[in-house]
Amino acid sequence: MSSVARNRFLPAISSARRLAAADRAYAGWADAQRARLAAPSRVSATAATRWRTLDYNLRMAHSTTQPWAGKEESRELMAVWTDVVRDLTDATKSLDIPDVPKWLAKLQGFFLVIDDIQDRSLIRRNQPCWYRQNNIDLAAINDGLMIENTVGYLLRKHFKGKECYIDLVETFQDSVLKTIFGQCLDLLSTNYGKTPNLDLFTMDRYNSIVKYKTSYYSFILPITVAMHYAGIKDPEMFRQAKTILLEMGHFFQVQDDYLGSYGDPEVIGKDNTDIEEGKCTWLIVMALQRVTPSQRKILEECYGIAGDPEKVKRVMQLYNELGLPNTYAKYEEDTHKLLNTHIQQISRGLPHDLFLKLLEKLYHRQS
Repeated sequence: MSSVARNRFLPAISSARRLAAADRAYAGWADAQRARLAAPSRVSATAATRWRTLDYNLRMAHSTTQPWAGKEESRELMAVWTDVVRDLTDATKSLDIPDVPKWLAKLQGFFLVIDDIQDRSLIRRNQPCWYRQNNIDLAAINDGLMIENTVGYLLRKHFKGKECYIDLVETFQDSVLKTIFGQCLDLLSTNYGKTPNLDLFTMDRYNSIVKYKTSYYSFILPITVAMHYAGIKDPEMFRQAKTILLEMGHFFQVQDDYLGSYGDPEVIGKDNTDIEEGKCTWLIVMALQRVTPSQRKILEECYGIAGDPEKVKRVMQLYNELGLPNTYAKYEEDTHKLLNTHIQQISRGLPHDLFLKLLEKLYHRQS
């Protein structure tokens, strides 16, 4: 890369370093405040109340974004931010920007807080969902909105006045809107507490839910933001990246659906409730394409019935009778090969290694 081209990226790298430094400084300040709170005689009631409010928000942020800073970061795809910046800048040495994904993860935290309430989930990442912690209940809705709005604040604080600012704002807004569309489709397909309408569980509807609810914010958002951040302007590069990332998002969600019924809750970090909740998943869609009339009657009687483990067990038996584990294994292999081919066909301006690395993180994942 020429010195002129490399200089184009220096402001972005500088901002990333400032973000990382600010995050470390803030962590130190938080520790100091906790120490002050440990000595009540030195802290006024107002200051203590203010700190408890802040500490509550810190715990909420940690609860909803914890894996981004932990050992499970490899499966959290916004963590590829650093890799994208490195690849697009052709950097030859390590960049001190490991903490940048943390504030990107806030948007995911917002969606997860709200999604858990809407889905009435119990466990998220091996701990009670945020709304179930310390009698938080529906106050978690406000917490989720607070998380979402910190994203706009951080964008203004760190990027306002920069060339990429408007593109970043529009990218985040577009991602939020499309994810809300997907969540709406998902909720309209789920009839909580009542027998679901199996006629709604078509592959077309499933594909739309996956595209909008999963692919945009989990895959397209982090890569597109990184491309804008690095100064990429070519519309064709964005189009090709979006095409590949939509396919990866679909692959990811099919895996998630399979693990949601066949995975170990201790490994995947959440409870397996898709059958009880009557969710529109890849498994139920594939099952409905194969069932006989008598088998469909079993699904009508057992699918989406909460609080009855025997009905869940009967649905799982039917999945096995229909050979869905083998179908999934073949789907995973075929999709892996197809995505490999598509990645090799994208323009040279996009780093093939980055997309291949993402694909390998997905391949045969267990959590």
